[in-house]
Amino acid sequence: MAQQENTESPSAPPLVGRDLEVGDVVIVDRKKMKQAQIGAGVGNFMEWYDFGIYGYLAVTITTVFTHGMDESIGLLVTLAGFAVSFIMRPLGGMVLGPLGDKIGRQKILYLTITLMACSTALIGLLPTSHTIGLGALIPLYLLKMIQGFSTGGEFSGVATYVSEFSADKKRGIATSWLNSQSMLGFAAGAGVVAITSTVTTRIWGEDAMLDGGWRIPFLVAIPLGAVVIWFRTRTPETPAFEDEYNKSVTIPPGSIFRRYGLLGIIKNFWPAVLIGCALTAADSSLSYILTSYMPTYLETEVGVTSVGAAVATVPILVLVAAGIPFVARFSDIVGRKPVYLIAIASTLILLIPAFAIVHRGTEWSVYVAMFLIAIPVTGYLSLTASVLPALFPTASRYGGMGLTHNVALSAFGGTAPFFSQGLMQLTGSPYSPAFYAMFFALLALVALFFMKESARRPLVGSVPVVETADEAEALVRDQNRDENLDTSTMPIFLPVNRAH
Repeated sequence: MAQQENTESPSAPPLVGRDLEVGDVVIVDRKKMKQAQIGAGVGNFMEWYDFGIYGYLAVTITTVFTHGMDESIGLLVTLAGFAVSFIMRPLGGMVLGPLGDKIGRQKILYLTITLMACSTALIGLLPTSHTIGLGALIPLYLLKMIQGFSTGGEFSGVATYVSEFSADKKRGIATSWLNSQSMLGFAAGAGVVAITSTVTTRIWGEDAMLDGGWRIPFLVAIPLGAVVIWFRTRTPETPAFEDEYNKSVTIPPGSIFRRYGLLGIIKNFWPAVLIGCALTAADSSLSYILTSYMPTYLETEVGVTSVGAAVATVPILVLVAAGIPFVARFSDIVGRKPVYLIAIASTLILLIPAFAIVHRGTEWSVYVAMFLIAIPVTGYLSLTASVLPALFPTASRYGGMGLTHNVALSAFGGTAPFFSQGLMQLTGSPYSPAFYAMFFALLALVALFFMKESARRPLVGSVPVVETADEAEALVRDQNRDENLDTSTMPIFLPVNRAH
């Protein structure tokens, strides 16, 4: 039995914990769980679909939006669209995360996907520099800023949302589909660009993409977005948010059951923020090297054609997407920390050989190298959506994730291609991308020593979630002997009139 007292207000009744009862335990509603997974996953797919099409259309977008500008400068201006998007991402997380803790996860996720779908589709309708001059860049940047803002609340929201719907013993595999769909979304974006380019060129000639074919992949966001928005309007609120705590009790300052804004999260949960940032830096730096930088590296350093680089990237991403659920399920069984150790060790062991092999320049060496890099990426991505939400209590989970994930992702993931290329030019070493990712793997190793194991345990600030009534009864019966249960972190209190 746990007791927390309000030391700031003598008149406020204390929070007095009690033993767990069967009625406290949440039994998973399979239908609602499936709705939650689909509604969350399709939005994550769409986020990376946009990332993929903008990246693979970068050269074409440069031509149609920076006409009259030096070609090399124009490409940088186009890629700056990524930069403004990443700059807005932490802001979106800081604003939308705490708001999601206040008014609900489902409402914010509906907002984020609506903003994302509309902004992506509107890019496909923009006038080009041939029509209105370089002023065409202004609405392009504005729409990329909206995308970044909405994305800041998207992944942190869907990870929070699905994790709160998941049974404690299967949270790893239940949330892993989010990053699987991310990889598939990126691959789909690349595929749509390739198909559009092939078809339009055959029908309308070599300049078809420049003449308007580039708009098609963006306009695909209209039907795709409509489907996603439809799913989001029908997804329920999470049980953890609805039953966060008994509203008849007074929540003292400093309690994990109290909702905090941005500053309160930093003040009360700064160790979790630092741990989450270190883990996200390791995850995102290597993931973005694989998805965003390797195609450029293959072209400029190895001599692979742009088509060959794209062809090599897509099947590897599909393999990563397929492997993530299996590794996640393994983490449900053995724990998150052992799987993180495997991912970190494989980063430190495999990256140097991978970059050595790729320079052989043959088709098989490219695939082998990409596969070696994909091994630790799969390990990291299998854990992100289950580990980060478990770092923060329910009352501040969305806000904590929104801050932690987006700041680290923007600072270390989105900049990975830039710093990898910069280090390579500075040192002359073709292994610079490997060293960059290995540095963050070592930081994650340090953070791992301070992270508590979260597999098979209820989320902090929530009651246990199980799949059957028999599990709930067994859990309550054995609660005093179960090392995975800590009722002091659960919102179960005696009524106020019984707390004196």
